[in-house]
Amino acid sequence: MKPESRPNRPQFSSGPCAKPPGWSADQLGRALTGRSHRAGPSKKRLKAVIDRSKSILSIPADYRLGIVPASDTGAIEMALWSMLGPRPVDVMAWESFGEGWVSDIQKQLKLDDVTLHAADYGEIPDLAKVNFDNDVVFTWNGTTSGVCVPDGNWIPDTREGLVFCDATSAVFAMDVAFSKLDVVTWSWQKVLGGEAAHGMLALSPRAVERLETFTPDRPLPKIFRMTKGGKLIEGIFNGETINTPSMLCVEDALLSLDWVEANGGKEGMRDRSTANLQAIANWVEQTAWVDFLASDAGVRSSTSICLQIVDPWFTAMEKADRAATAKKLSALLDTEGVAYDINSYKAAPPGLRIWGGATVETTDIEALLPWLDWAFAEVKG
Repeated sequence: MKPESRPNRPQFSSGPCAKPPGWSADQLGRALTGRSHRAGPSKKRLKAVIDRSKSILSIPADYRLGIVPASDTGAIEMALWSMLGPRPVDVMAWESFGEGWVSDIQKQLKLDDVTLHAADYGEIPDLAKVNFDNDVVFTWNGTTSGVCVPDGNWIPDTREGLVFCDATSAVFAMDVAFSKLDVVTWSWQKVLGGEAAHGMLALSPRAVERLETFTPDRPLPKIFRMTKGGKLIEGIFNGETINTPSMLCVEDALLSLDWVEANGGKEGMRDRSTANLQAIANWVEQTAWVDFLASDAGVRSSTSICLQIVDPWFTAMEKADRAATAKKLSALLDTEGVAYDINSYKAAPPGLRIWGGATVETTDIEALLPWLDWAFAEVKG
């Protein structure tokens, strides 16, 4: 039988993600729409996003933080294209976004001295094998695999190379060790529940030095350029964006930061996300037909929670049939209005992916779980 209770909010998409609880478009009335982003009041709003993010996340005082184009993808791309080249590169990939950075480094930048540390979906490479004499590129949390690094302890404080970290589905939900990283990128659309298209880029002093001393032997598009005359363009990190931002999205980001501050800051966000993962873990432990894609609980994501269907009826199918069945299951939940967009990523093993970031209420996760059992029984017949 269908469960009687329903999630109050069925938004479990892994990006753009659920808005903060209590959010309403009516709250955006202060947005400086129709104003130039270069106007004084607009720059103050942009700088407020930078300053408040830096404070909430305890980013080191000597790091620069800026708002850049094209979401997290734009942020990490402009860093890779602007800074990679002087040293060999160790790059890590255990899901689709990491694989994307491997492709950029090897096929687009065409760097020769590249060491790949790869693992299948649900696994993580051997972190002890990473060479920090080289530049290192990795994702803190694999959004499409549900696998994250356990912490920053595997990264040495003293290192020769720069560490580039795509942290978009980890920042504001996990203890990201900024002091261990030289380039950190994320977007508003993940744990903040903000709108898409705007990226955040944090640079250590060592990263700034690389920018000011290394000139790539490749052309850089305007939106990738962070220096002029061999010096960092400081305006980027003071609210003077490279291209035109949406002031409506800026106001929305400020609302999200208001909510974060009112709900315990980064520690409160981490605890909310951890509680969401725990609710699912309790259910998985009692449920025979499903398991986590990440078998090692020490590297299991609390935001992009990826599940695999392990029932013999399902695993006996051909891969295409498994994908179609998982899609049918998630579509059924969508039709019922209890869970939107929880099918696994297209390149990942067929299954389910439930966003457990801080803007999702644990009570909604708990209300969803009986529906997963119901939907599986329906598709199994």
